[in-house]
Amino acid sequence: MIRKLVGRTGTFLLGAAVAHPVYKHLADGTILASADTHVPTGTWKPIYLNTHQSETLELLAEHIIPNSGKAQATRFIDLLLSVDTVNTQREFNDSLASFDHESTKRYAHEFKDISESDQNRLLTFMSTSPKGAAEPASSDDDESVVRPSLGRNPTLRDHFENIKTWVRGAYYSSEFGMRELGWTGRVFYEKMPGCQHPDGHA
Repeated sequence: MIRKLVGRTGTFLLGAAVAHPVYKHLADGTILASADTHVPTGTWKPIYLNTHQSETLELLAEHIIPNSGKAQATRFIDLLLSVDTVNTQREFNDSLASFDHESTKRYAHEFKDISESDQNRLLTFMSTSPKGAAEPASSDDDESVVRPSLGRNPTLRDHFENIKTWVRGAYYSSEFGMRELGWTGRVFYEKMPGCQHPDGHA
């Protein structure tokens, strides 16, 4: 599963957010190999996430990047989380739970149970709310306490960005996502075919 989803292409995103756990996974062949040994046989079931978390993440992933389901991004995230640290797992759980918490506060239902229009409104609110103050770890910090991707007091925006980065890393390291970026199986295009507009793109 790891070879299918990442293959020889997973390191291309590493410069984007090296502090985030998903990119550390993609840079570490040993961790990927360890995750590979946890892949269950037969019908797929989450290894780390529970059913509710898996369904919520799958829905969020599709909102964040359409076709994430085809790329099996949620499965890949679940696999990586199964071999990650307790701190990273807790951080991910907190971020994922923040969507249900905010949804329940606003709409009296968890995220996956509200309408698509309400889901979009909630995601817009969370993705545009203020970010927390950056709190870089010092050499004296205990890694079991410091959360390098969220900080000590994460906001709704921080939680949104955390989940988005997991989804983005998983999706664009998959064969499906890499081909969307112009990977042909051998090389990347220097510029996307058909997208060489003089004014560029936002």
